Amino acid sequence: MSNNNTNISQKEKLRSYSTIFSSTSFNRLLLYNDYSFINHNIKTYDISKIGSLFENYYEYIRFVYGELRKQYRNEYIYKNTLINEILIKKYSVKETIAINEFRVGNSIADIVMFNGTSKAFEIKTELDSNTRLKGQLNDYTKIFKENYIVTHESLVDKYLKEDASAGIIQIVECPRSLKIEEIRPVKINNDIDPNILIRSLRTEEYKSIVKNYYGSLPKMTSFNMFKICSELIQNIPQESLNSLFINQMKKRKSNMNEISSFYKELRQIGLAMNLDQKNYNKLQSKLTAQINI
Repeated sequence: MSNNNTNISQKEKLRSYSTIFSSTSFNRLLLYNDYSFINHNIKTYDISKIGSLFENYYEYIRFVYGELRKQYRNEYIYKNTLINEILIKKYSVKETIAINEFRVGNSIADIVMFNGTSKAFEIKTELDSNTRLKGQLNDYTKIFKENYIVTHESLVDKYLKEDASAGIIQIVECPRSLKIEEIRPVKINNDIDPNILIRSLRTEEYKSIVKNYYGSLPKMTSFNMFKICSELIQNIPQESLNSLFINQMKKRKSNMNEISSFYKELRQIGLAMNLDQKNYNKLQSKLTAQINI
């Protein structure tokens, strides 16, 4: 086989590995005992390694995660590193809520975090393009106080040329792990666009913001509720609206108290699925089962 074909085959394998880390697939495993998304990769690429490099499904997932970390750092690897290195090591999970994929305007922030402030993280891996970045950052600055670009150490110079208000966080390759370093500090954004904010919130959340600020909700119907609340929210001072927004987000159902106990390779899966301890224990039991093909 030529080197070119070998490279194609290796890339196909790594792409196939990356499909394992899907919340849809893990949900099927949890609900229906469906191991096909893992078994396919084992049978196709790694059946000869059973018994030497891994014996159960979690050991295989740990092996695959290591291969991706070294050779194919996709969005999942970046998100999981953010959770491990920032959410768990830097912030208090008791005081912080993280949300996977949060819609803002025409964009979806990869991960957002709320504690005493609001933070949006836009991930740009070595596999990504930066064509939409300007619009994404423009959307995030409409409601978030701190906005960060997270990228590989080799791409930092490229992203330093982007919006100067965005903080730059680099992913650094170490022999056995990935670490995070802040390269450019973020510039705090104190503006908030009420029109964008209300469309990023659930109905009960924007109603709660109105009630908390004004003391009660006005008379309204399901037909005029959005319009009335939108007009009232536009009259809330920026600083108060920022605080009300952050406090409301921190009330969302979250598994922050449990996530530190999850397998470190699967914390992003846990966040995306919002797994509680009971369902995580169920998943853990399934993953520690011996590989059966």
